[in-house]
Amino acid sequence: MSGASVEFTAAPGKTYGAGTSLVDPQSLMAIRSLELRARVVVEGFWTGLHRSPYHGFSVEFTEYRQYTPGDDPRYLDWRLFARTDRFYIKKFEDETNLRCHLLVDNSRSMAFGSAGYTKADYANTLAATLAYFLHQQGDAVGALTFDEEIREYLPARNRPGHLRRLMLALEKPAAGVDTDLDAPLRRIAELVRKRSLMILISDLLAPPQALEQNLAALAACGHEVMLFHVLDPAELNFTFTQAAMFHDVESGRDLYVDPDAVRKEYLRRLTAHNEQVSAICRKLGVACVRFDTARPLELALFDLLRERMRQGKKIRRAGATSA
Repeated sequence: MSGASVEFTAAPGKTYGAGTSLVDPQSLMAIRSLELRARVVVEGFWTGLHRSPYHGFSVEFTEYRQYTPGDDPRYLDWRLFARTDRFYIKKFEDETNLRCHLLVDNSRSMAFGSAGYTKADYANTLAATLAYFLHQQGDAVGALTFDEEIREYLPARNRPGHLRRLMLALEKPAAGVDTDLDAPLRRIAELVRKRSLMILISDLLAPPQALEQNLAALAACGHEVMLFHVLDPAELNFTFTQAAMFHDVESGRDLYVDPDAVRKEYLRRLTAHNEQVSAICRKLGVACVRFDTARPLELALFDLLRERMRQGKKIRRAGATSA
């Protein structure tokens, strides 16, 4: 499959396709409209992909999928074969329609940012980008925003006006206090009965025990789960140099901190926490993508498509085995 073995990784400013640069998040956040930000990312993503050597990778996720042994050859598209020298068949309705729910953390810790925009700005733009992309594909998209409680919930739809309502829900600023992963994950499992793709976007600055329990419950209900673990570069690297008062936005406490004295222990604890999250995801078969808010958002679309490809292969292998 074209693009299947390609690692789509890039630093800000690097190219992933012929002559097309990734959009710098800082420039992107200067656009006031959330929907326009999403459109810029998605249109740039498709333009770069169609101009790149990996065009077949984009074809895979629009109207066609690659032919696999056992498919009915009557549905082969010979015109596409003439252009690409690869066998593709038209996707059927049940293969193309996807229900996706975006679970977006709006707790107060998401209001931190060291690059002129916050984690919440980045997370909401990421959610908007995924929603815009999936909506263009004809998929049904819903959203649930949360902090210590559920703030907004829109069920997955693909109707005129629905995308705009979803964008308005994502534009609301982070205003909560604690990060509570338990309540929203339990609630979405109660609300959504049909098999769906659940995408959790959060800094995960909360005890991971509830995360494991609720991700397991979602998986047990037949949902596919993907996690985007978003952190600020200053949080990941603890780049602070001057002793200062640090305000814990979730507890409300002020702490005087000497960065040189606490850096080693902070990084040790952060690494342990992140490793625990990764171990939970591996155990449950959940895709987990961790990155900082300086990462171009086009790469998140690659992450999504790569995971959809991986899941599709898993389903086909399982079907072949059971046959």
